[in-house]
Amino acid sequence: MVTASAAVRATRSRKAKTAALAELFGAAGPAEIGTVVAWLSGELVQGRIGTGWRTVAALRTSPSSDASLTVGAVDDIFSQLTALNGKGSANRRRELLTALFTAATEEEQSFLVRLLTGELRQGALTAIVIEALAQSTGIPVDVVRRAHMLSGRLPVTAVAALAGGEEALSAFRLEVGRPVAPMLAAPGGSLDEALAELGPDISVEHKLDGARIQVHRDGDQVWVFTRTLRDITTGVPELVELVKTLDCATVVLDGETLALTDAGRPRPFQETMSRFATIGDPRQLHPYFFDCLHLDGTDLIDEPLRVRRTALEQVAGDHSIPALIAPTPEAAADCYDDALAVGNEGVMVKALDAPYAAGRRGKSWQKIKPAHTLDLLVIGAEWGYGRRTGFLSNLHLAALDPETDEPVMVGKTFKGLTDELLRWQTEEFPRHETHRDGQAVYLRSELVVEVALDGVQTSTRYPGGVALRFARVVRYRPDKEPADADTIEAVRALGVAPG
Repeated sequence: MVTASAAVRATRSRKAKTAALAELFGAAGPAEIGTVVAWLSGELVQGRIGTGWRTVAALRTSPSSDASLTVGAVDDIFSQLTALNGKGSANRRRELLTALFTAATEEEQSFLVRLLTGELRQGALTAIVIEALAQSTGIPVDVVRRAHMLSGRLPVTAVAALAGGEEALSAFRLEVGRPVAPMLAAPGGSLDEALAELGPDISVEHKLDGARIQVHRDGDQVWVFTRTLRDITTGVPELVELVKTLDCATVVLDGETLALTDAGRPRPFQETMSRFATIGDPRQLHPYFFDCLHLDGTDLIDEPLRVRRTALEQVAGDHSIPALIAPTPEAAADCYDDALAVGNEGVMVKALDAPYAAGRRGKSWQKIKPAHTLDLLVIGAEWGYGRRTGFLSNLHLAALDPETDEPVMVGKTFKGLTDELLRWQTEEFPRHETHRDGQAVYLRSELVVEVALDGVQTSTRYPGGVALRFARVVRYRPDKEPADADTIEAVRALGVAPG
C-alpha cells in the first residue's frame, strides 16, 4: 500500500498511476479493497476517529526496521480508536497510536501521519481509480464508472467489483435516499466559444455561487446531501420542509443553495457553507434546483437534459433555476450580463441532448464566468512533494498595504506552475531569501506575479481578512516593481458585496 502510494505521488503519468494502482488492487482481497481505496482518497473508512495533527505530532516513536503491518491490522486499530470515549480514553488512544507507529517503518510512519492529518495528497483522482479498478478486474470501465455514480462511493464500488464482478456492478440502480456522484461542469473559455462548441441545442442558466446540494424524497422522508455526499439533513430543516411541499411521492433533485441578504443578493459562499453546521441560524437557505434525476418511480439519469428539464419544472416549479432553451447568441449574452448584475458568478451552458454523468468527462456542461487577475507579491514558497520534490513550489501570495507599504498575505497556490517555472523559482528565490525553515523559504517582497482567480472570500486564516479562491499563476511580471502590486483594497473589492 505504501509503495503504491509513493509511486503514484512520484509520477505525472496517468498511465503509470493507473498501472501502479491496478497492481495494488489486484493484490488486495475483497475484505481489504474498500479500505485501500478509501485511504488512497485520503479518507478513513471510519470517518473521523478523534486523532488530529496535535495528537500525532506528540508521538515520540522510532520507526521499525521490519515491515509487518497489514491494511487489515491498521484498519482495526482505527476502529478501536473510533470506539474510545469517556475516562481514560486519551491514554488508551495514545497507547494504541504509539504501538501502531512503533510497528511502522519510516515510510509507513510518513504515510500514516499524512493519512491521519488530512495531508495525503495522492494525485490519485477518482477517474484514475476507476480506470485502475477496471484494469485490475477486467470489467469495462463504463460499467465501473456507472456503478460509482450510482453507489456514490468508490470503496463501495471497489468491494462490489472484487466480490461480484461485472454482474454485481451492473446491478446498481439509483436508490432514493442514497446519494449519486454529481455531474460536474468543465471550465469554459468565453461564452462565444461555448456556443460554438455545443451548438444551438443548449440551455443557458445562471451560475450561482452557492453550495451544491442533492435532495432525495420518499414520501415524508427527506435527505439532503452535499457535493461530497455528506448527509446534512438535520442541519437544514428549512430545505427539508420545502421539499416536503413538492407535488410528488418520490424525487431526486440536483441543485444549489444560497444564503441571501435582505436585498435578495447572494451572501459570500463561506456563509452558506457555515450555515450547514448551524441549526437555528437566522440566515435562511434558499434552494435553486437545476436537474431532476428521478421522479415518482421513474429514473431519469439516462434521459437527455431536455427531458430532465421538463420533469424539473413540473416538480420544482419556481424553485428551478430559470433556463433559456436554444437561445440566440444575443439572448445568451444578455443572460450572462444579467447573471453578473445580480451577483451571480456567470452562466452554465449545457447540451440538451446530454445524459447525467458523474465527473468532468466531456464538455456537455460548461461554466462561463469572468476571469479576475491580480498582480501580487511572492513572500515565500514551500518545498514541493511528489514530482515537485526538490523544487520550491507552493507560493505565499500577498497584496500591498498602501498605508504601511508592507505585504499582506492573502493566499497560497501552486496551480499553473510549469516545470520551467519550478526550476526558475528554485534558482531565483534564494536570492531574495530572508530566512527559511523545514517547510518553506521566506522572501523579501521583491517579485511580482500575475495570478488569475475565481474570486475572493472573507477569511480569518490570513491577516488581510480575505483569501483567494482557486488562484493560479499566469506569469511573473519582471516589468513591475513591488510598489505596482495590487493593494489589499483591490483584493477585497473582488469579494461578494454584503448588500
